[in-house]
Amino acid sequence: MRGWRIFSAVALLFALALPATAQAPNPLPEGIQIGLSTDAVSITAGFSGADLTIFGSLENPDPLVARQGRYDVIVVLEGPPRPVVVRRKDRVLGVWVNLESETFENVPVSYSVATTRPLQDITEPNSYRQLSLGASNLYMKPADATDSPATIEEFTMALRERKAATGLYSENVGGVQFLSQNLFRATVRLAPNVPVGTHKARAFLFKSGLFLKESSAQLEIRKSGFEQSIFRVAHDYSFLYGVFAVSLAMITGWLGRLIFRKD
Repeated sequence: MRGWRIFSAVALLFALALPATAQAPNPLPEGIQIGLSTDAVSITAGFSGADLTIFGSLENPDPLVARQGRYDVIVVLEGPPRPVVVRRKDRVLGVWVNLESETFENVPVSYSVATTRPLQDITEPNSYRQLSLGASNLYMKPADATDSPATIEEFTMALRERKAATGLYSENVGGVQFLSQNLFRATVRLAPNVPVGTHKARAFLFKSGLFLKESSAQLEIRKSGFEQSIFRVAHDYSFLYGVFAVSLAMITGWLGRLIFRKD
């Protein structure tokens, strides 16, 4: 009889615990949010580049994973997409001339990356390709898809190398630093020749090499001062601006001839 009572008590405790276990809420999913130190950057003729700070936070991070440093963040500042023509020069009869060219559509004019660690230490190369993350994984769409794959690949590599050489495509390893278990700061570089327009900041969260979430924000880069006035007139009144530019060139040439002519 005593054994039966013990068995009944254990069965009752198990029955009471089962609904509680079934109703226990699942852990909230981890996420990421970012915010820019400014939503607009004004540049002048003397602009020599700048560092842009991007702040962010992790949502519902696992304290154990955070302490072990198994969260990684990659932040990208991507410029507006535009068509780009890549030309190849060859020497013909002692003169360098353009012989072949390839046009690519919707190529980001600039692409700056900041990471917590080297890219090869964060996740597998296939993950970067799936996310189109990193300058080497950006898809450069050729305008003429009938060209040979070898030719397209050659011009694609040349385009990436040219962008990197001019500073428009850059990578800052260690540019993302955690300030606490859930707060981080990223620093991306704005090149001196950064284009005007709407840029997109994107943050990618990885946990132990697995991609979790992405967050984005927009940044407007515009000219300011006298340069902005000329830029606006050239776009809003292109015909009058062209007439003025040609007239100014003719007057300048005429004055130069008067000043420097030899009697």
